[in-house]
Amino acid sequence: MSELHYLHGKPTATADLRTHNSDFLVQEILPFAPTGEGEHHLLHIRKDGLNTVEVAKMLSSFAHVHPKEVTYAGQKDKNAVTEQWFGVRIPGKETPDWQKLNSEQITLLSASRHGKKLRIGALAGNRFTLVLRNVTEIEDVVARLKEITKIGVPNYFGEQRFGHEGKNLVFGRQMFGGRNVKDRNKRSMYLSAVRSNLFNVATSSRLAIHGITTLSGDCVMLAGSKSYFIAEEWDETLTARLAKKDIQLSAPMWGRGLPLAQAEAAEMESNALQDLAVDRDGLEHAGLSQERRALLLEPQHLQYQIEDDTITIKFALPSGSYATSVLRELADYQDVQEVARKQRLAAEQELVAK
Repeated sequence: MSELHYLHGKPTATADLRTHNSDFLVQEILPFAPTGEGEHHLLHIRKDGLNTVEVAKMLSSFAHVHPKEVTYAGQKDKNAVTEQWFGVRIPGKETPDWQKLNSEQITLLSASRHGKKLRIGALAGNRFTLVLRNVTEIEDVVARLKEITKIGVPNYFGEQRFGHEGKNLVFGRQMFGGRNVKDRNKRSMYLSAVRSNLFNVATSSRLAIHGITTLSGDCVMLAGSKSYFIAEEWDETLTARLAKKDIQLSAPMWGRGLPLAQAEAAEMESNALQDLAVDRDGLEHAGLSQERRALLLEPQHLQYQIEDDTITIKFALPSGSYATSVLRELADYQDVQEVARKQRLAAEQELVAK
């Protein structure tokens, strides 16, 4: 991520993130309310120090159902406090006493029946409360927060998309080179990593060369929608719609078919991705189709509070976007828990070497 272009310039402030799990709070936003009837149980759970898969296994064991009967809308980090929705299908059985799930790491916030399965991606978005500690140059961070409120940040896929040390991207490229991956979930994860990297590269290149100015042939998305159209030329009407944020500039999510952008925009994207032909071909042969993703990400309801050298920041993001893409524009932060993980790994490797 460090090589990607900064829309607001590389931050000069430094800060610590995730000194404690509670410094990274994520709250999922469902786009619907449970109906109260049906064979699916929707559980709203606050977890601390557990990843999503670990909680899903615990629910499977607790409810005495096959692991495939436990679903969730999105995966959340282990080193965080997250309020997340899980679905458990229990046909023809009595309702378990879900309150017995409560522990130091799990708190049941609510439980209700629902008529449909909870599926991956079934989220309107996420609310974040993030605490940055030991912040230097707080005035610069505040100035950036104000700019981000007006313009937004690059809509980059975050580091977690690519796995530790970018291994998902590496495995995806190995898969294109002939490595056999039978697990469908892993295959999908590796393809997503390659595709996300292409988006990041195209977005970074465009912002570095053209900033947020428009280009002829831009593939423009309707705000809050995946629908798009081509802006062959930018007239006063289209420019006004962009200023009002009724429409958004976009970058490619690579796949089969002709690129969706045209003219200057198509040329810019082609130049940005010319060295990644193997990745593009691999995605096309895997059956993915050309799609688009918004170029910029605009945090909603952004607010902050300062106490000494600590800043608490709150905002909401649509599903599929990353809080770390906001944070990287604010400060050169270090993830305290990730640093600790790498130190433990290095110590273990040193012991093995001895």
